[in-house]
Amino acid sequence: MTNSIKKILFVFGTRPEAIKLAPVINAARASKRLKVSICVTGQHRELLDQVLNVFNIIPDYDLDIMVSNQSLFYSTSQILISLEKVIKKESPDLILVQGDTTTTFVASLSAFYLGIKIGHIEAGLRTGRKNEPFPEEINRRCVSVLADIHFAPTLRAKMNLLKEGVKEDSIFVTGNTIVDALNYFVPIARQQNINQIIPLLEMNKKKILVTAHRRENFGIGIKAICLAIKRLSEENDDLQFVFPVHPNPNVAEIVKTLLDRDNNRIITIKPLDYLTFLKLMDSCYLFISDSGGIQEEAPSLKKPILILRNVTERPEVVEAGLGKIVGTDWNEIVKEVQVLIDNPEAYARMQSDVNPFGDGHAAEKIIDLIYEMQG
Repeated sequence: MTNSIKKILFVFGTRPEAIKLAPVINAARASKRLKVSICVTGQHRELLDQVLNVFNIIPDYDLDIMVSNQSLFYSTSQILISLEKVIKKESPDLILVQGDTTTTFVASLSAFYLGIKIGHIEAGLRTGRKNEPFPEEINRRCVSVLADIHFAPTLRAKMNLLKEGVKEDSIFVTGNTIVDALNYFVPIARQQNINQIIPLLEMNKKKILVTAHRRENFGIGIKAICLAIKRLSEENDDLQFVFPVHPNPNVAEIVKTLLDRDNNRIITIKPLDYLTFLKLMDSCYLFISDSGGIQEEAPSLKKPILILRNVTERPEVVEAGLGKIVGTDWNEIVKEVQVLIDNPEAYARMQSDVNPFGDGHAAEKIIDLIYEMQG
């Protein structure tokens, strides 16, 4: 990297991006050698704002592009048009993006159009399937083509990039910044009284956290997940399911139809703020989820995770024996949850002190690497 990097613009738009970028933003802010600006697209408005408040991040620019039930066409075009003015005004040396969202892809494309260097945090994740997850798999592949610096969370992610022809001297294995965020905030979250926030929780029951929001699961997949939860709740009176329901109508309307009943074994709630969600995760027995982030958080919390997908871009959690892919076949979901409920040895095998996603110092490594590029 021949050009000095002194001015960084962070661009992000969703809650997961904000959580994973917050440690990097804080590390960059602590520097006296880097000028930091922040632009949020508002791709996910309410969920994003929760995290900004928790991490005390005040954006310099808020594009506020979200509308109800927005399409990919709408969000892509609005972000692209809106970012041009911001990037031209800031004229940064480097734009940092994270992950695989529409915001990440469009910000990278915008930077490319304007000749700005791109740093991609959490680079190299792949399922190898074009539509799983959709549209994230293609988003991240496109970003890898556009990016100049690739901060890979694991060695496997680095190998994925090398196989695609990315130059090795532009790839840096740092660990995942989600571990940084958890190490800081879990002790704070544990001070909360979760029963004051979710009064229906019964402490004598094993609580299972459910999350589902992937586009590829809309429709039949979400229905199958709900049916599995319903069956498990009927057959296990010692279980209690907690389902923070994503506001997307493709999820919320199905959940409301199938699960909103007068049944204390299934608690459907609105999305929680980050600290409360961490406390809930810490209080639960296991997770069933189609979330990418929770696959990374589960090992840090030493909780098993059953993955509601056909394939994962985070195979490290499966290879370490800490997670298992169950897809959205409701019979398979029921079977695998029941195994972990009935078999303490099977449960114990899915816990470990070793975290495949890093040591909690990823943000420091990223900023140190950027220092080294100042020349």
